[in-house]
Amino acid sequence: MHKLPAILGLILLLGLCGCAITPPNNNPVDAPASQGVKEGGNMVQLVAVKGNEPAEAVFPEDFDANGVNQFAFRFSAAMAAGNDDENFVCSPFSVWLPLAALANATDESHRRELIETIGAGDMTAEEVNRIAGSFLYYATRQQNKQDAEVYGIEYYNPFRTANALFVSREYNANKEFAQVFADSYLGAMFQVDFLSPGAVDAVNAWASENTDGLITDVIQTFAPETVAAIANAIYYSDRWRWEFDKEETEQGAFHAPGGDTQAWFMLREGNTQSYYEDESIQAMPLDFVTGGRLWIILPKDGDANGLLSSMTAADFSKINSGCRQRSGKLLLPRFEIGGDPMKLVDTLKLLGVPLFDREAAPLTGGLLEEKIPVWLSDAVQKAMIRVDEEGTTAAAVTVMAAVGSSMPLPTEPFELVCDRPFVFVLTDFDQVLFTGIVNQP
Repeated sequence: MHKLPAILGLILLLGLCGCAITPPNNNPVDAPASQGVKEGGNMVQLVAVKGNEPAEAVFPEDFDANGVNQFAFRFSAAMAAGNDDENFVCSPFSVWLPLAALANATDESHRRELIETIGAGDMTAEEVNRIAGSFLYYATRQQNKQDAEVYGIEYYNPFRTANALFVSREYNANKEFAQVFADSYLGAMFQVDFLSPGAVDAVNAWASENTDGLITDVIQTFAPETVAAIANAIYYSDRWRWEFDKEETEQGAFHAPGGDTQAWFMLREGNTQSYYEDESIQAMPLDFVTGGRLWIILPKDGDANGLLSSMTAADFSKINSGCRQRSGKLLLPRFEIGGDPMKLVDTLKLLGVPLFDREAAPLTGGLLEEKIPVWLSDAVQKAMIRVDEEGTTAAAVTVMAAVGSSMPLPTEPFELVCDRPFVFVLTDFDQVLFTGIVNQP
């Protein structure tokens, strides 16, 4: 297993000082990528530092990716617990990466608790930054880019990410945090007027631009007291290494919890497919061209909610290492999942994220130069995934608001027929990026 941190996602907006971020009512729609972040018809002013291309970094010697993956599954389990048999998708990485960055803005008494919560054990904030920087180097295929330039071949990267810190013109970002954000998280910094509707337009345009238009209208308003917003955008799209034949896709019954429904099933059949089976599940990975994987995990008892809610990093590692080349066939429904923003505050508190403590105000002095009390107050996420014969596209948006006061392997050929609820796990370099449940395609 490659030693990389885990988890993918899309946008973190952090509003400070009484910020109430309201998710939009409309559903996500495809839209052209914007031509830049704008406010009132003008480009938002870029200030201070700007992130560069990912630089190769070395993982801490004692880094265990399973710890970060464990956060991914703990987060997924907590979010899926109240799913109520609906389709579900979330991005643990969309939560992990911003929290990792905020470890650099958190006071010392809360930093250790936050780092342990996100699965980095007893590491320092500097070591967590190295983990993030190393992941971004490998996930954005920088070595492939260098090779492409040397040999004159086409460079393709399915994973794209951007980070930004939007700061009110009345305040200043903490210089140390801004530098770390640029160096380890590829972050850029902008100034906006949160009292103007243009700030909402700027952040939403930035989100759309960095997700190929898949994530639009992330927020509707910023409260007048907002002083900053930290944003992380991630987009993943890749083709299957072995594409499904559209001519073999056929309609059939999917046995959903609420009753049978019709779905379009894609067929893959062959002699050398990676496959895993034990007494409770069947599973197989679908490889992407550039090395990522979408794992399909089918519970034999039909309880996909229960499976994801109980899955651990150790369970997933066992599946990953236990795959063997087998002869068999897969029937997988095409599906697309997306929906309204999901509330995250209760989940993050349950997991132990210490940034919601009003009395302690753990972000005071770490995010802004001004020493106004600052703490997280709200968090939502919106995610989508589309799976068809050609490949997979996934995106997610997370919004976190903060306030302040001034602020045994079988031998017979297998049949994996996904005609009932199943779990999916999208990984890249063995790190969990997206998880979800298909209860009804």
